[in-house]
Amino acid sequence: MIKSYNQLFENNKKWVAATNEQDPEFFTKLANGQSPKFLWIGCSDSRVPANALTGTMPGDIFVHRNIANMVIHTDMSMLSVLDYSVNVLGVQHIIVCGHYGCGGVAAAMGNKQVGLIDNWLRHIKDVYRLHQDELNSIEDRQKRTDRFVELNVIEQVMDLAKTSIVQNAWANKKALQVHGVVYAVGTGVLQDLGVTMDSANDMENVYKMETPPLA
Repeated sequence: MIKSYNQLFENNKKWVAATNEQDPEFFTKLANGQSPKFLWIGCSDSRVPANALTGTMPGDIFVHRNIANMVIHTDMSMLSVLDYSVNVLGVQHIIVCGHYGCGGVAAAMGNKQVGLIDNWLRHIKDVYRLHQDELNSIEDRQKRTDRFVELNVIEQVMDLAKTSIVQNAWANKKALQVHGVVYAVGTGVLQDLGVTMDSANDMENVYKMETPPLA
């Protein structure tokens, strides 16, 4: 157990040495601050690291991860990350990334009690309820699960657009786009689901917020 833990520090030394050899100023520049263009909302699954699968470097992507890449409006951690990234860092793209083979999505399709996470899975079950006719019509369970992963991402994109943070950014003419993508763990391929939003125009009227008056 100790050996596997200590290996992390050995790996770190090798990474630092290799990085310094490639760019002696890398860590100095990184220490001066961050100005990422992307906010990544992904799954906590250890097989889906944002920087590795997008070929980006530290400082390029601001990251929030949770079980099944959910956007829950009572989740203060997610909302704080969203607010900071949009209003302080000035990100231009918010990416919701789901992945095939997601354990959270698979668990939400069943009825077995897992533990505390059952309360989190209920939000994913709500997505199933919204799309149950389409999902129930897919006989092959694997294909149904894969489609559920995609639909969950699409709903989280919409849930981001419902937030006051994103809507106010759009109202203030900030260049901000929200995207939905899905990652295939088995192939390494990242797929755009074609659900990009850059305004509240395509949203149901009940979710649209009035622009607050300027102070």
